[in-house]
Amino acid sequence: MGRYVQLVMGPAGSGKSTYCATMMTHCQNIGRSVHLFNLDPAAEKFEYNPTIDIRDLITLEDVMEELQYGPNGGLIYCLEFLLNNIDWLEDELGEYEDDYLIIDCPGQIELYTHFPIMRRICECLQRMHFRICGVYLLESQFIQDNSKFFAGVMSAMSAMVSLEIPHINVLSKMDLLGKVKQRELERYFDPDPLLLADEANTSMNPKFHDLNRAIVQLIDDYNMVSFLPLNINDEDSITAVISHVDNALQFGEDQEPKEPKDEFDIEYD
Repeated sequence: MGRYVQLVMGPAGSGKSTYCATMMTHCQNIGRSVHLFNLDPAAEKFEYNPTIDIRDLITLEDVMEELQYGPNGGLIYCLEFLLNNIDWLEDELGEYEDDYLIIDCPGQIELYTHFPIMRRICECLQRMHFRICGVYLLESQFIQDNSKFFAGVMSAMSAMVSLEIPHINVLSKMDLLGKVKQRELERYFDPDPLLLADEANTSMNPKFHDLNRAIVQLIDDYNMVSFLPLNINDEDSITAVISHVDNALQFGEDQEPKEPKDEFDIEYD
C-alpha cells in the first residue's frame, strides 16, 4: 500500500486530538490500516491509545522536574532529545511497512517557525519513504474577523514554508457553530485576501493599512488562503477533508492494479 503520514498541527486548543480521533474512526470504518503516533510529551488523554508514543522515550513532566525547565523550554528539550535518539523513532516506525500514520503534534507554534525540530522529523520520515501531508488546524471560532484570519493564515504559512511538505488547512470545530455563523464563515474558505484587507482597513488606524496590504499580498502570492471546514458530526465533511489529504499524499497510487476476473471465474445465478 505504501507508507503515509498525516502530520496534524495547529495552535493549542485547535482540536488536533479530536481531529486525530475522528480520522482514526473514519479510516477504520473504511477498512484502512491506521495508527496514532503521539508526538506531544505533555499529552495526557486520548480517545485512542497511541501505537507510538514519545512519552515512552521522554515526558515533559520528568524534564520539568529534573531540569527545572518551564513548559516551553521543556517541550523543546523533549523533541531535541528525540532527535538525538532518532534510532528509537526509526525502530518504532520500522514496524509499520505498509500503513497509514496520524501524528498528533504539540501545539507550540515556535516548534514549526523558530526551530528546525519538526523539519528534521519530516526529513527522517521521508528517508524512511513515508509520504507526508501536513494538516494545519485553525479553530473556526477564532476566525471572528479579518485581522484574526490574517494572523491564522500567517501562522499556517510559516509552518508550511518551514516544513516544505504538501499541506491542507482546516477550519475545525465547525460543529460548535450555529447555522448562521457557519454561513458567515464561508467567506473565509477560499477568499480574496486583497478584498479582506480593504474591509479590514475601514475599521483600523490608517498607519496599519500598508502593513495589511503587505501581509495579504504575501498570502496571495503563496496561494495559501484556502480552508476546508470540518464538522466532525457530518460524514460528508470528514470525507471531503480526507479526500484532500489523500490527493496530497497520492494515496494508493503505488498499488498494483487488480487483475480482472476471468469470465469462467464469474458465478452466475
